[in-house]
Amino acid sequence: MDKNQCKTVDEYMACLPVEFRVALEKLRHTIKQAAPNAEEVISYQMPAFKQNGVLVYYAAFTKHCSFFVASHAVLQKYANEVAPYQTSKGTIQFTPNKPLPAALVKKLVKERIKENEAKAKAKKKVKE
Repeated sequence: MDKNQCKTVDEYMACLPVEFRVALEKLRHTIKQAAPNAEEVISYQMPAFKQNGVLVYYAAFTKHCSFFVASHAVLQKYANEVAPYQTSKGTIQFTPNKPLPAALVKKLVKERIKENEAKAKAKKKVKE
């Protein structure tokens, strides 16, 4: 099966070369620890966690893995800590032999939870 046709995160993981699967399973476990109430889904053909909207995505590519923080503001807040990695607007790239530190992943996920909660509260206020 092609990873782009996967319906579940487990199917996605099963399609990956072993070194990428190991790296992303560790990342997945760390995200679950930081966001125990988040729901795992496939979104945009990638594994994602949702809680008041999407928190983060992650994926494997040919030569690297990506952790999509989905927030430029959060990446800017932790710019010094993500500096050793290739980054773009809302993404951190890493390789299986140089994974992201669990402590950094947890900080980023918890920050995204706060962002999504604030957005959800703001939407709720508008509706009242």
